[in-house]
Amino acid sequence: MINATIQKNEPLAKKVIWAFSIVVFLVVVSLKKIHVDADLGFNPHVFASVNAFINGTVAITLVLALAAVKMKKYLVHKRMMLFAMVLSFIFLISYVAHHVLTGDTTYPKEAPLRALYFVVLITHIILAAIILPFILFTTYRGLTADFSAHKKIARITWPIWFYVAISGVIVYLMISPYY
Repeated sequence: MINATIQKNEPLAKKVIWAFSIVVFLVVVSLKKIHVDADLGFNPHVFASVNAFINGTVAITLVLALAAVKMKKYLVHKRMMLFAMVLSFIFLISYVAHHVLTGDTTYPKEAPLRALYFVVLITHIILAAIILPFILFTTYRGLTADFSAHKKIARITWPIWFYVAISGVIVYLMISPYY
């Protein structure tokens, strides 16, 4: 095992994690009402491509981190998971930029995969909305070396985070022809 990276402070951690999670949720929900019409000199839908790339990279990183922990390479696991978190933070910035600059894209009513698109999109949105505090609590448990609690919550967090990352790529591939 590895040593704690941060000192345990459960009350503070709960406040910070829930506050950050709520702020992120409110920012994402408010994106429907915010639009900036700016000439950037490039197609702002490039952010969607960046987002898909980041999501794909997060999915790969999550698989590699899982493999590392199964092989008891805990430091590699820790580094991979922190990398996945950094990527997810960059994703969030790019996601906000994309939606502020482009608004929503409508999936055509006559498109043959419309029903499948909405199933993937809706499950992606719901799980993306709830996963952030799980990710943060899982990380906190790992960084404080509370490994039994970390492992317990990671069994819930990892598959949801992985699905959100993969389904984000699928949503992009399905909607991008209609940008």
